[in-house]
Amino acid sequence: SGRAVSAYAIGAGGMAATAFKMAVGNGYGFRFTEDVGDVFAPLYGAFLVEFASDVENVIGEVTAERSFAKGGESVAMDELENLWTGRLEGVFPTEVGKDYAVPAVYNYEAKARTTASAKIARPRVLIPVFPGTNCEFDTERAFLVAGAEPEIMVIRNLTASAVAESVQAFAEKIEKSQIIFIPGGFSGGDEPDGSGKFITAFFRNPLIADRVHELLSNRDGLIGGICNGFQALVKLGLVPYGEIRAAEDCEATLTFNDIGRHQSRLVRTRVASNKSPWLMYAQPGDVYTCPISHGEGKFIAPKALVEKMAENGQIATQYCGNDGVPTMDLRFNPNGSVDAIEGITSPDGRVFGKMGHSERVGYRRPLYVNVGGDYDNRMFEAAVDYFAK
Repeated sequence: SGRAVSAYAIGAGGMAATAFKMAVGNGYGFRFTEDVGDVFAPLYGAFLVEFASDVENVIGEVTAERSFAKGGESVAMDELENLWTGRLEGVFPTEVGKDYAVPAVYNYEAKARTTASAKIARPRVLIPVFPGTNCEFDTERAFLVAGAEPEIMVIRNLTASAVAESVQAFAEKIEKSQIIFIPGGFSGGDEPDGSGKFITAFFRNPLIADRVHELLSNRDGLIGGICNGFQALVKLGLVPYGEIRAAEDCEATLTFNDIGRHQSRLVRTRVASNKSPWLMYAQPGDVYTCPISHGEGKFIAPKALVEKMAENGQIATQYCGNDGVPTMDLRFNPNGSVDAIEGITSPDGRVFGKMGHSERVGYRRPLYVNVGGDYDNRMFEAAVDYFAK
């Protein structure tokens, strides 16, 4: 009937542990009723259900005040959260123990909207699947909902002949496509310093590279990449340079998170520039929530290159706190990227790469409905409309 807002299975910690976990993640508090009884008693097989309206036999209520309360006693949720996470700090650290420079707040507003010269009602999107790719179906769904015609192609690599056949087939498909999108995953197992290594080797094949440059130079094409795809775009040079370059000519890179391990959580990202056609429906300062999942997501580049990108509007998105201000706080910036950079573009904006999984927000059935925030940055819709309108 829609009355239940959320639910959680009660375990060894009883109603107390369950209510705490349900409230703390979303920044709320909880107050138990006076007559609830032993809130720490284990209740295996029971569920704690949150209702949107009054019901009988309630054990308490969610509060905007971040405290955990019963009767006349109250404990700050921050204190409890620190105790909870601190138990494993020596094993799985949540802080890196270093000081960061305060990141710049970038703002670049495009003066005019760019569109493709040749209009296509349903642009074709080519989505390559490499060993370790795991976001191809989310990407396909996002483009389908946006009105495109996506095609997933599995790149086969078990034999030299299979690789050669994949190169030929992929090159032919580029000629029939308007958009190439490299989805996220763990190409090559994300071996040390190797994120996107196989992807970049594939795209540097002369036949593929020529087709990519022809797509960008002669057909107003778009290229996008998220997470593993972003890593590949950076290491190819497609961002920030707009062309495939030799590895030694690429100044920027992505490396291990400062925390030293994989991060998986929801983060907020702030639009710093809407120069890119991918972000034409966003405005500088807009904040979107998106999931992240990566071990090598720290963007680094020489200061001169960062300044040049900022001046040209190529710094597209930045990690930010709840206040919408770019931050190096690990709770909001999961990897320690320079100037809190989450996404960048090519000089003309038509190649766009970002770490956050904007495709994983559920484009037919929204996900994370109990966590507030705007999840749809409309990047897939914008890419379609770049050709269609």
